[in-house]
Amino acid sequence: MKVAEAVGRALHAAGVGQVFGVVGSGNFHLTNAMVAAGSRFVAARHEGGAATMADAYARMSGTVAALSVHQGPGLTNAMTGIAEAAKSRTPLLVLAAEVTEPRSNFYVDQDALARSVGAVSARVTSAEDAVTQALDAVRRAVCERRTVLLNLPLGVQALDVPDVPDVPDDVSTLAVVPPERAPVEPEFDAVEALARVLEKSRRPVFVAGRGARSPGARDALVALAERHGALLATSAVARGLFHGDPWSLDVSGGFASPLAAELIQEADLIVGWGCALNMWTMRHGRLIGPDTTVVQVDDDASALGSHREVHLGVTGDVELTARRALETDDANRQSQQGEQARQGKQSQDAGQGFRTADTGAAIAARVRWRDVPYEDTSTRECIDPRTLSIALDDILPAERVIGVDSGNFMGYPSMYLSVPDENGLCFTQAFQSIGLGLATAIGAALARPDRLPVAALGDGGAMMGAAELDTVRRLELPMVVVVYNDDAYGAEVHHFGPDGHPLETVEFPPTDIAAVARGYGFEAVTVHTRADLKAVEDWLAGPRSAPLLIDAKVVADRGAWWLEEAFRGH
Repeated sequence: MKVAEAVGRALHAAGVGQVFGVVGSGNFHLTNAMVAAGSRFVAARHEGGAATMADAYARMSGTVAALSVHQGPGLTNAMTGIAEAAKSRTPLLVLAAEVTEPRSNFYVDQDALARSVGAVSARVTSAEDAVTQALDAVRRAVCERRTVLLNLPLGVQALDVPDVPDVPDDVSTLAVVPPERAPVEPEFDAVEALARVLEKSRRPVFVAGRGARSPGARDALVALAERHGALLATSAVARGLFHGDPWSLDVSGGFASPLAAELIQEADLIVGWGCALNMWTMRHGRLIGPDTTVVQVDDDASALGSHREVHLGVTGDVELTARRALETDDANRQSQQGEQARQGKQSQDAGQGFRTADTGAAIAARVRWRDVPYEDTSTRECIDPRTLSIALDDILPAERVIGVDSGNFMGYPSMYLSVPDENGLCFTQAFQSIGLGLATAIGAALARPDRLPVAALGDGGAMMGAAELDTVRRLELPMVVVVYNDDAYGAEVHHFGPDGHPLETVEFPPTDIAAVARGYGFEAVTVHTRADLKAVEDWLAGPRSAPLLIDAKVVADRGAWWLEEAFRGH
């Protein structure tokens, strides 16, 4: 058995069941070995798209996914998607063929490429150790939550593996691959300190991030928030975690509605749960009042205080920490009640915190962006992106999974389209690259086949990723692709235009993106007004035998509300 086949079979046995990529000569045998063992391979049209599909699939499925690429240019083509995954700490295995001879035209320093974007680099170095080294790469991806580049030199791939056992049956004897990352138990003293801070607070706000994206963590946080009268918010990547809760503020940060921002600024305690509390989530710190206590809970100690000073950092799994805090509350209250009973005093219940009738009524009426009054600037030729987004929110099924690209438009689908839970929005924006949105939606769609996939793109990102329209059609995904088309890189137009700078470099002639989509086998509709969306309703009522692209000609009279926040980080 050749190394390429042994490694491919071992990776499948270790739980790598989904592979994306573009196959060339260097990764041909490895990819085919994984497919023969039972892994599903999705061929993208570009390695950059394949990388983002794998990233999105891993995020939305909760499993490790693999990206398979050719040596040299196959890897360099994928680097933007790999950078996004690495910055997001996505458990992703990048399988890259490698040439080791510097005189080869395919040679690049693949280790350096990986390190430059924050990924971990590993290598298969011998036939004897190939399977063990491959499985160790899987272990690192899963247990350390890292994007791992596994280099597979061509010469080593072609070697015979000596005395290899039946890998799928005996993989556990070769290396131990934990099925998931073990939850980190918080220290007792840290939980006690957290409980004391919560007990003193009268206006607490919980902000949940990527590390809280699970039903167990949500339930624990909801219970703890109810105990202390806390309001609930999320970062953008965890949007939907508290969907339906009457005390949810939706997203904190640049995407926050005016009411959400106002209430967060009034908090006397902000607790970040698996959330970095970075410039995006805290609006460069402006959402934190001068006397607000800041607490951060994360299972990675190096994340505590990495973006801003915190008064208390707790190293621990979000769900475990929240449950331990509840248990500590119970114990403390029982002790207090016993002492009060001995002294003949009446026990005091916890305060209501932020959860007053007036606050509840305000949240119900004004926390959603679609409930914030606005002047509709639609014309007969162009539709206001807010009007478009609200209409789509009403038309599209509630059970949806949305992939969003980057650009001036991105706040509209991210905040105006509701999502049913924490698995409803796949937000690949850690690297802030445009062009990833369509591939994001493809990966999310494959991870969540029970939901209608929606790709929300700007015209710039749509044209960058247009090749993957073929992948959508080939996979027969019943996807809705919405293009917010202003014929420009809108972020730059609205950032530099008011100062009188020339904009010819960031504006483009009108493009019939609907015609482009039809060429790939899509159904397509061009939207100028709200009435044009009738075609979307008809598609939803029909067999959905082909995907649908909506080329929405949107008003370009102003920058999105979050744009100013975005450019503060440049």
